[in-house]
Amino acid sequence: MTTDQPHSDRRPDRLAATTAAQRHQRRFFDDLRAHAAAGGEFALVNADTPHEILRTMGIPYVVNQWWASIVAAKQRAAGYLERLRERGYPDDIEQYNAAPLGGLFAPDPDTDPWGGLPRPSLVLAETTGDATRKVFDVWAEEFPGTEFVALESAAAHDVPTHWWERMPWHWEDAVGTDRIDLLVGELTGLIRKLEERTGRRFSETRFREVMALANEQAEYNRRTRDLIAAARPCPVDVPANVPAVMLPQWHRGTGYARDAARALHDEVADRIAAGAAVCRPERARLMWIGRGLWFDMGFYERFRREYGAVFVWSMYLAIAADGYARYGDDPLRALAARFAAFSDQLYTPPWSTEWYLKEARAHGVDGVVHLVSDDARGGYFTTRALEDAGIPVLELHADNVDPRTTDQATMTRTVAEWLEHRVLPDGRGA
Repeated sequence: MTTDQPHSDRRPDRLAATTAAQRHQRRFFDDLRAHAAAGGEFALVNADTPHEILRTMGIPYVVNQWWASIVAAKQRAAGYLERLRERGYPDDIEQYNAAPLGGLFAPDPDTDPWGGLPRPSLVLAETTGDATRKVFDVWAEEFPGTEFVALESAAAHDVPTHWWERMPWHWEDAVGTDRIDLLVGELTGLIRKLEERTGRRFSETRFREVMALANEQAEYNRRTRDLIAAARPCPVDVPANVPAVMLPQWHRGTGYARDAARALHDEVADRIAAGAAVCRPERARLMWIGRGLWFDMGFYERFRREYGAVFVWSMYLAIAADGYARYGDDPLRALAARFAAFSDQLYTPPWSTEWYLKEARAHGVDGVVHLVSDDARGGYFTTRALEDAGIPVLELHADNVDPRTTDQATMTRTVAEWLEHRVLPDGRGA
């Protein structure tokens, strides 16, 4: 790997939207810990579940994958996973879902990130695969008073083309009536359960407000994605924009989250108008497919500094742009349509492969780095579709929160060699 560095303008200041989102999230978590310490109920939920029900009812929740990312970034994931092994559970399956569980077996507020995750009273997850179901079964088995509510993962034979165009308004045809019916029934049962458990009432008026705010947030995210896709050179890269996108996503359905998405859009637009660039010269535009590499937060920037290779795309902003907006007169049915096929959009070909190709072309990428975990679904087809379209793909086989599955030097060397041999026109970093 060359040590020469491309000429680069001084990196623009950190996004104000990112700083604001991180501060808000820390305040939120501190308030949640105080709420739990006072005996209040809260839920642990997976990212691909309908948080809007809890939002409507005013029930606090923490997103399991967000907490796993904090644990990994603070270099605690390996220890949490080893606690699973000590309890007789596997520590090398579904680490992204399982790491937060490991942290509850021997909590230590003095050393755990942010004081540690309190014990939830309710766990909500979609059960994609046997291993995922068993991870969440353990919450209820190991912690008395914690209830696990499972949502089914349905499939369909019919696959829509260009689903991202059809989903906002024509979701019934795109997802399928049977799949939506199933989830509507499960959500109705979830609402009844929450009403009985908490004494709170579900208000359809409030629910419509939550759905409208979530749709506004999605529209701002779509506009931001489109700005970045069209801008040459890139005004804000993946490590800069992911927190500003995803932290408000976990507050979907609030005025705060809508306003945060608008603030990110306006800041990106201002950067483009001012001619800001992450790197000059921008020698390669890269796409990152897969979950964030949370245990190595400096990964993406190494290749900008060494090679002028900028990661311009990740699924986080892109799915926030295309995957959430749902309009219609029946808000519960629209919410079911938001999540009944959510995993398909990211992982099931041809849903996923068509979308990745669309996004790669729109962003003008020169290559794709594809993180493939052991639990990957459809990874082979994603790589093949992109390569068949003439886009070089590098597969990295590692878990995104478990540093034991790889090492920084190996991953850095592998990407550097791929850049030099397949992506950069002259094979050099300068």
